This record gives sequence, structure tokens and C-alpha cells, in this order.
Amino acid sequence: MIKSIDIQLGSLRCFKACICLDFLEDLGSDYEDALLQAEFGKFHFLLLTICGLIYLNTAIGITIISFVLPTATCDFDMTSKDKGWLSASPMLGMLIGSYFWGCLADTKGRRIVLIVTLLADGICGLVSSLAPYYLIFLFIRFANGFNVAGTMGIVFPYLGEFQPTKYREKILCWMELFWTFGIILLPGIAWSVIPLQINLQFSVFTYHSWNLFVAICAIPSILLGLWLFSFPESPKFLLEHGETDKALDILVCMFIQNTGRKRDDYPCKSLRGPDRSNKKNGEKGIPNLRFRRPNELKILISEIWTQTKTLSKKPYLKNSFLTCGIQFCLTTSYYTLMVWFPELFHRFDDYEKANPGISASVCDVSSIVITNSTLSGCDSKINSQVFLHTIIIGIACIPTSFWLPLCVHHLGIKFFLVFSLTVAGFITFGLYFVRTSLENLILSCIFEALTSLSISTVYCVMVDLFPTNLRVMAAAMSMTFGRGGALLGNLIFGFLIDLNCIIPITVFSAMLFVSAFLCWLLPTTGTQALD
Repeated sequence: MIKSIDIQLGSLRCFKACICLDFLEDLGSDYEDALLQAEFGKFHFLLLTICGLIYLNTAIGITIISFVLPTATCDFDMTSKDKGWLSASPMLGMLIGSYFWGCLADTKGRRIVLIVTLLADGICGLVSSLAPYYLIFLFIRFANGFNVAGTMGIVFPYLGEFQPTKYREKILCWMELFWTFGIILLPGIAWSVIPLQINLQFSVFTYHSWNLFVAICAIPSILLGLWLFSFPESPKFLLEHGETDKALDILVCMFIQNTGRKRDDYPCKSLRGPDRSNKKNGEKGIPNLRFRRPNELKILISEIWTQTKTLSKKPYLKNSFLTCGIQFCLTTSYYTLMVWFPELFHRFDDYEKANPGISASVCDVSSIVITNSTLSGCDSKINSQVFLHTIIIGIACIPTSFWLPLCVHHLGIKFFLVFSLTVAGFITFGLYFVRTSLENLILSCIFEALTSLSISTVYCVMVDLFPTNLRVMAAAMSMTFGRGGALLGNLIFGFLIDLNCIIPITVFSAMLFVSAFLCWLLPTTGTQALD
């Protein structure tokens, strides 16, 4: 009897929450109840799979340059400064692309922008593998970074807007595991392809194994972009833009896929649209992604400026400042060192071969190796130990990748951020004191495990900190600061690694401490429905 009453009351609550009644004012709870009635199952696991693979592909796209730097040295006749510019070029693309794609995703749709950026990234990757000259390769990798910025900034909001509150934080935290697999997979691909003896001579350039490696890493972007056509737009985004019927249809399809029941069994029959609106002059629905008239580009620029001003005012000013500061400090250290780790392993390997049994610091190794290589000529072969060490770094991230989603509800996201960034700051400073390649490997493993965890966790936090109409733009703004820091960091490291490497190491360590302090100031998240 009691169970029957509970079922009836549950159905009544769902009907009251979902039906379009004038006195209902809380859009968040309406959408939250509709999500709960769609249940959690097969659809969510498929969505997590494709979003996770997109994030894995992003990890490959961002760090692929780390294996191109040592292997393309001879083909492009690169100095350390040239390598610094090459490693910075994707970051410059991400710096510019973050805002552009962020505004499009908040005004045109998450799914369509994800598809466009994935396909464009894959095509640019294939083209870059055929680039005959350094400057051409540099420009195309800039275009890759421009597209990756859209993918990385949108995938977390897209995934998070399908999740009920009680699952959202944990599901988003599982994305860290996919990033880890990307960090492990990349050196595995490099190890299987780059050592191959490929030497094809064409009229303007030679095609070596590293060219094939770049092409192979570009293919997943195209495949994922095509697969994403089978997934729906975010119903939360559609609801925000007044497309209540389309949003409800998606929720019904989720219900059918999760439960195997019929369409009529879904208890929510309608959804109440939002009070706020992004539409102007009576415009209905979502604008097309294509710019058919010149004034549409002006409208886009105006929307970017409007959303930026909104994020720079109360009640969003504090969160915008904190997330931008965290991204700048964290990304400067993380992406710079991750891109340069294989190069540092390569230099340690060269030094230990030439000076067996003699220890030296990272700075000493760099200066000695560069001097010797200048005198002895160009050698772009990578020892197998470099690939193995990079794979070990990725494997070292697996424990923290499981630790985060399994313990996030018990310890809280702020704990993970503050703890991991503080320890990573000490580890970064400790790089100056290493004397062997083994010590360098151990510290690199700890650094990667903690900082990659922080990168993913910051994106999880931002899904909760900002409302639907500003969520991707807020992520884009913070990414702009982050990529600006990564650009600066790669340039600093490229210029100073051979001259005075204690300066960049100290700067990166200090930035991680600052980032940890800013994370401590963040509000608690993961307890409320999405706005």
C-alpha cells in the first residue's frame, strides 16, 4: 500500500515538474526532473564513450608536437628557438580559437561546433603531414590548435548538460581517465611508427616516418566527427533557445534507449521554456552556423562582446577571475613541460651515452648536449628509452584517474585541485635538482599525474559555475588565458632551456602555487541542478 502511494506521488511530482504551468519559475528543477525521468543508462554510457574519445583525441592533438620536435629537427633544420615557436604555434591557435568557437557553441549549438572542429582538425592534421617547409608546417599546426580549442572547450559542457545532478560531477571526472589513455597511446603510436625507415623523396620534400605519424594521429578526429552525427544536440541548450519540443524529443529518445520502454511511457509531456532569451528582434530557434550575410559576422562579434561583459560583471566576475587565473597559471606549466618532456628525455639519453656514469642536472645536460650536437651535426633519431619513459609517465596517471571519480564526493573537487597543484609546484621546482634520467622520470611521472588531474577537474568545476547561456563562453575565456600562458611558457622554455633553465623552472613552480591558492578560493560545486 505504501509503495503504491509512493509511486503515485512520484508520478504526480513528475507531472507537476514537467508540464508547462505559469506558476513554475525554476527552469533548473524542471529540466532536472525531466532528466531524472529519462533515467540513467545506455545512452549516457555511449555519450561518455564518444566524449571521452574526443577528449583522448584532444590529448593526442595537443601533445603530438612533443615527438615532432626531436624527429623533425633535421628536416626543418630547427634550433631550440625554432622548436619553441613550433611548440607555441598550436597554443597561439588555441588562444585565438577559444573565443570564436566558444561564442558559436553558446549561440549555434554544442554538437554542430564539435563536429566542425573535429573534421577541420583532422583535415589540417593530414595536410600538415605533407608540409614541405618549416613555416608551412608551423602555420598548419596553428590551424590545428585553432580547431582543438573548440573541441576541448565544448566537450565538457556538452557531456555535462545531459547528466542529472547526482551523476554529473562523477561522470565528468571520469573524463580524466580518457586523457590519461591519450597520454599513454600517443607514445605507443610514435614508438611503432617513428623508428620505421621511411625515406620517400619527392620534388619539394622528403616523406619520413614522422610525417606518417602525424597523418595517423589526424585520422581519429575525422572518424569521431562523423560518429558525432548520430548523437543529439544538448537538450539543455535547445531549451535555453526556446526549442522546447526538440528538447523534449531528445529526452524521450534518451528514455527509450535507457529503459527499452515505449515513447508513451515517458511521464513528462511538456517542458517549460526559459525566462531569459538570447534571441533578438523576435528571432526564434537557433541560428544557422553559416554566415550568409556580412552583418551576421558583426552580430557574432557583438554577441562575443556582450557575453564577455556579462562574465566581467557580478555575479560572475569572481568566478571568471578565478577560473581565468587558474587556467593561466596551470596551463603555462603543464603544456610547456608536457611538450618538452620527450625532448628532455632525448637530451638526457644523448648525454648519458656520451658520458656514462657521470651525473648532471637538466640545465647542464641541455647546454652540453646542444654544444656537442652543434659540433657533430644533426641526428634526429630517438632512442627507444624516450618512448618507454613517456609511456611510463602516462601509466603513472592511471591511479589518480581512478582516484578522482571514486573519491570526488567524499573529498570534494577543491581538495583535489589544491592538493594536486601544491604538490606539483614542489615537484616542478625539484626538476632543477635531478641528476639522472631516472630521477627525471620519477618527478615527471608525479608532475603529469597531478597536473593532468587538475586540468580535467577545472573543466568539471566550470560546468557548475556558469549558466547554460554563458557556460561555453566562460570556458572559452578561461582557455584563452590558459593558452596565452601556454604560448608564453613554450616561448620562454625554448629561449632559456639552453641558456639559463633555472628561470623557467622557478617561474612554472611559482605559477602552480598561485593556481593552488586560487582553487582554494573557488565555491563548492556539484550540489545544485544546472542553471
